[in-house]
Amino acid sequence: MKTTEMMATYPAEINLDRRLLAGAVEALVECAQACTACADACLSEEMVADLRKCIRSNLDCADICDTTARVLSRHTGYDANVSRAQLEACIQACRSCGDQCESHAAMHEHCRVCAEACRACERACADLLAAMS
Repeated sequence: MKTTEMMATYPAEINLDRRLLAGAVEALVECAQACTACADACLSEEMVADLRKCIRSNLDCADICDTTARVLSRHTGYDANVSRAQLEACIQACRSCGDQCESHAAMHEHCRVCAEACRACERACADLLAAMS
């Protein structure tokens, strides 16, 4: 991704480690994509009714990750309180979605892959949140 390169071009000071920030944004984008694809794959399964909660969790996580990536990509007029709150919400969404997908991972490979993306994103967001504190 061009995230690191793009962040390096930002002309003003960023009060965070740019590599850590770029890594979090990349994990967020990857997680949003994995969750979107997992929800779609769940809809194609024979037992779709059994996957309703997983689908809902996937869609919520994808939306929250997407929004978090966009918020973290903007630095002009930065409000650390908003970024912290968004990261906390994202950590919870990734945790919930990861748990839900893990419960289906033995039967559905797409859920296993999605759970891994959620866990990686949860860690990246937690690391960034810790660096902000």
